[in-house]
Amino acid sequence: MFEPTSRYHGIATATWTSPDGRTVTYVRRRFLPRPEELAPLGEHVVVAGDRLDTIAARHYGDAEQSWRIADAHRVLRPEDLTGTPGRRLRITLPAGVPVLPPGAAPS
Repeated sequence: MFEPTSRYHGIATATWTSPDGRTVTYVRRRFLPRPEELAPLGEHVVVAGDRLDTIAARHYGDAEQSWRIADAHRVLRPEDLTGTPGRRLRITLPAGVPVLPPGAAPS
């Protein structure tokens, strides 16, 4: 139903039947990952004028992946992350991607 890069990819759908018999399909609730369990990929130091979408484009190659940075910091409003120059933002891999121990090579 959703692209693999969507924050909603893999989330189940459910249905609800209204009293008049209409069936409504909806996406179940998405729970945020625990930031400390996300594998670090890098860091970004905010400068004046930064926007979360341009930061995501720089680090992920896709501006629509800004939700990953927001998830890593448990914020709902992107401006909460970019409003203070000098703030360090964690750039992380998606939930479920394991961190390799230092010196380990991927198999």
